[in-house]
Amino acid sequence: MKKSKKEKPEESIAKPWYVYMLECSDGSIYTGISNDVEARLARHNAGKGAKYTSGRRPVVLKAVWSFPDKALASQTEYAWKQLPRDKKLQLISECLSL
Repeated sequence: MKKSKKEKPEESIAKPWYVYMLECSDGSIYTGISNDVEARLARHNAGKGAKYTSGRRPVVLKAVWSFPDKALASQTEYAWKQLPRDKKLQLISECLSL
């Protein structure tokens, strides 16, 4: 009979996922998801993030939105990546005015 693994208190609380938007050095907007935005931003600026941002460094974090789980964050990221630039800038502006 296997012993059940005891759950640590910090494991019982789901960590949020984030959708973030970056402004690249060429002025383009990149949208991504992460559960650690600071670490992900550092990877982007080190050239080890997404292929898209590696040639457009440095990148600057413009806005971050929190989601309760990865699935919802992924769905939102996909939808927002489809938006034209002006709509992305509108989302960033609305995030900053909250």
